[in-house]
Amino acid sequence: MVNIKNIFKVLIAVLIFSNFSWGVYAVEKSEEALMVRLSKIEVKDGFLDEYKAFLEEEIKASMKLERGVLTLYAVSDKSAPNKFTILEIYVNEAAYKEHIKSPHFQKYKRGTLEMVKSLELVDVIPLIPNLKIK
Repeated sequence: MVNIKNIFKVLIAVLIFSNFSWGVYAVEKSEEALMVRLSKIEVKDGFLDEYKAFLEEEIKASMKLERGVLTLYAVSDKSAPNKFTILEIYVNEAAYKEHIKSPHFQKYKRGTLEMVKSLELVDVIPLIPNLKIK
């Protein structure tokens, strides 16, 4: 005679394992989908304060309004304060494409167009993709 208790235990083990495996797969897929970029910007002389104001407004709006924007973290070089690097992390490429269409990004882009001396966009691969910024 079949022991229902043992069948039930095996069934639960299979369900737990299959759910766990799916969960790991889903996390791995979402990590692969992350779009991570470094934006390296050099601002022309005489525009530093104005540029920083535009950038701050744009970052705050993006972080508040866009679910697909995970991180926008801007820093400037201590020895050359007109050189900025922005760490940009998006849920995926589609979120990035939505970001650059957003009204706040378009305002930033139009407002700073004449202020930017150079712009380099570097797509990067995160070393630890699931690491969260505190």
